[in-house]
Amino acid sequence: MAEVETKDKVLYTAEAHVTGGRAQGHGRTSDGALEVEIRVPTELGGDGGGTNPEQLFAVGHAACFESAVGTVARRQKLGTQADDVEIDSKVSLLPTSERGFKLAVELDVTLPSITDRDTAVELVRAADQVCPYSNATRGNIDRKLTANGAPVDGEGH
Repeated sequence: MAEVETKDKVLYTAEAHVTGGRAQGHGRTSDGALEVEIRVPTELGGDGGGTNPEQLFAVGHAACFESAVGTVARRQKLGTQADDVEIDSKVSLLPTSERGFKLAVELDVTLPSITDRDTAVELVRAADQVCPYSNATRGNIDRKLTANGAPVDGEGH
């Protein structure tokens, strides 16, 4: 496999190997820390019994976004106020008019220790600019963000 060319300094590269695709796939990371059976969910007519790419994306995006919230909270000198952040994520698979598929993402960010609505919204808005998943998907897919139940408006939402 060819290396991705970039002018930027690479901080980390995740490596994985997948065989069998969505229907009867198997995936594992090069370090062996993650190994999954990939299956079509019952909602799409499959047998279930494994995970699927949308679930993996939902977990990955939420985990990454949570880290971005922590990074921004430290930069904004909020102390430990964002340490109890929780994120519920949804990744939806949708058909396109060209007979392809696209994704839509919803991230519902809960910040129990930040009671000021504007502070929570601004923190999530700033984290959205830091998170690599957000930067990769902005303008490419439908995205919806909330902070403590309040909508977070911004580019690409």
